[in-house]
Formats: sequence, structure tokens, C-alpha cells
Amino acid sequence: MSILSKRLFGLVAADYRKSYGQNICMSDCDGRVAMPEVSNPIENLPALCHLRWHNLNESLRWGEPQVFFVAPGIMSWMVPMVDKTELKGGLCGGYILLEDDPQSIIASVNYFVGEGAKRKDAQAFVRGLEPFEQGRVREAADHLHELFYQYSGWQPLELKRNRDQMMQQRQIAEEIHQRKVEQNRAYPYDDERILLSLIRVGDRAGARKIFNKMLAAMFLYSPKQVVVRARAIEMMGYLVRAAVEDSPLMEPLMERHMNWIEQIVETRDFDDLCNVLMEALDDFMNSIFLQGVSPVSPAVGKALDYIAANFTESVSLEEISNAAGLSTFRIAHLLKEATGKTALQNIHYLRIQEARRLLETSDMSCTDIAYETGFGDQSYFIKQFRKWMGITPAKYRKSFRS
Repeated sequence: MSILSKRLFGLVAADYRKSYGQNICMSDCDGRVAMPEVSNPIENLPALCHLRWHNLNESLRWGEPQVFFVAPGIMSWMVPMVDKTELKGGLCGGYILLEDDPQSIIASVNYFVGEGAKRKDAQAFVRGLEPFEQGRVREAADHLHELFYQYSGWQPLELKRNRDQMMQQRQIAEEIHQRKVEQNRAYPYDDERILLSLIRVGDRAGARKIFNKMLAAMFLYSPKQVVVRARAIEMMGYLVRAAVEDSPLMEPLMERHMNWIEQIVETRDFDDLCNVLMEALDDFMNSIFLQGVSPVSPAVGKALDYIAANFTESVSLEEISNAAGLSTFRIAHLLKEATGKTALQNIHYLRIQEARRLLETSDMSCTDIAYETGFGDQSYFIKQFRKWMGITPAKYRKSFRS
């Protein structure tokens, strides 16, 4: 059974060729060309199949298209085809010549011959390539990625998760390097209070930045896994204690805190610990964002907890009222009175906060973000984002990155 239909493959290939003049091919998970059915003999060389396989797995690990050298002076890129959490194959974005230099062309031909190609096939392949600006390579790779998921409608959940994790690791690595340069190995206790303040005002990006800074400090203070885990448990304990002191109705955090501790204790290494802590932080922020430090009734607290845990799904007022143990009319009234927002507005608020995070930290399209955050329909998502933020998602992302 084919990974993609010929029609879908043709639509992506035609649109991409129109923008970048390159012909794509589709490979299976082992790097073998699966489409088009008749391909260039060079593309079926074992060395190229291995390169596609390797970079397909690298692109999955990093959560983004992978650019790589095929031969001297020749580059290509792979886009992973992921449906939710399953890798189906990859799209190779073509082969480009970095410079039209006779010596470079000879070297490329010799490389392919050395890998088992016939010289005439190698010459025809290399001479058929067009010079391409290296600065456009990443742009072309990202465009192919966006095109494929736009046409296919697939949801690359595994890519998103891996990309978030890798971005976090990069930030932590940069912070570790900076602290080493400054010869600063002290644990930043003041940052715990700053982190809690940022969480209270809803600054997710700022909270993550401080959080990663603290993780780097934990590692430098003592790289031993058991010590880092103990520090992590201590930090999460401080956040939960401070939240409960501010509002006794935040008590449900205590139960979730125990689950976080169990996951922290079971982590295998520092990277695994960072991933668990980031999930815990997101869970913590969702609860704080909704309830803040305002005194509300226990029923409202239960309702808000339910919303925080399910805001990306289709949540009904009946489900919220069941969680709170009250009638739909009564819980709707109490929610409005306590938070100033209706149940639906509270749900939309969390969805918009999550959408902001995805716009800031990922390259997901608006269609993907609409699905991921629970809006489902792209036009409805854009309308709600503009309503809450006063700007379209695309402009928000551009403004944030600039």
C-alpha cells in the first residue's frame, strides 16, 4: 500500500516545483524511493538511500526538516511525514548544486562513481542540477514541510513534541555555556520567585526562559542525576506551596504534585528530567492562569480544574457542571462571577495562551495550531486570536520573532 496517493503527491510536487523549481521524491522509512515510480538511478544508490534514512530519523528527532550534503557541492533536505505519532516516510526536496564550478562538478561525479554509479549516469545527474543559493535551502525545506501538512491534513504531534524538547535543550545548553563563561555555579534562588510572578501574570515565554535558566543552574551545581532530581522536586514543591498559600482552593495541585514527583524520580537522564519538568510546568501554569490568587468557591475551583485539564478538547457546560457537582445554570453563574468570564471564554483563554506558545516556539501552521489547541477550524481560530490579542496569529509570530 502506498504511503500517499498519487494525486496528493502530485499536488504537493506541483505546488513546490512552482515555487522552487525542484522535483521531489518520496521515500519509505528505510530511505528507499517510493514515488515517483520511475526515478533516477542515482537516487537508488545504497549510499543515498542510507543518507535519506539517516536524515529522516534526524529530522524526526529534531522535529524539523533536515538539510544535508549528498556529495561535494550538492545538498538536499528531508521532510518527515508524520501522522500524529507515527513516522510514515519522508519527502526529499530535490538536489541542488551550490556552485557551478567545473572542479566541484568533477568531484561530485567521482563521488557517485565511487559509490557504484555508472559514470554516464553520474554525469547526467550532476549536470542536470541547477545552481541554488545556499541561503534559500532552509526556506525551501520549511516550505515543503508546510505544503505537505497543508495538503495532507496530517497532524505531526510527534514532531511538535520533539521540536519543543530540542528547543528547550538548546536554551539550557546556551545558559550552561554562559554560566560557565561567567564562572557562576550558584543556584538562583531569586529566580524561583520571579518564575512564580511570571506564571501569575500569564507570561508563558518569560516563565519558560527563567525555568530553563534554573535547570541549567541545577545541572552546573551538581551534574549528578540524583542531586538534580532532588533540586527539581524542591523547586516544584516551592511553586506548589506558594500557590496553595495564596489560595487554599489550589489544593488539587497537591495531588498532581505527587504525580510529578513520581515521574521526576523515574527519569533516566537530564534530558528526560527536563521534558518531565516542562510538562509539569505547563500543567501548573494552566491551573494558575485560570484560578490565579482570587478567592473562589470550591465548586468553581473544581470547574476551573476540569477546564484546565481538558481545554484542548470539546468541553461542554454539562461536563463542567458535573465536575463541579452543580447545575449548569448555577456553575455558569458562579464562573462568570468569580472569573469575569463565561465557561467558553475561560476555555478560549487557555486555548489562546497555548496558541501563543506554539506560535513562539514552533513552526506549526495556523491550521495545525487550530487543531492542536481545540479550535479545529483555522478561520475560527484566527478570528478568536485577533479578538483576544488584537492581532492575527501570523503577525503575532512575525512580531515575536523580530
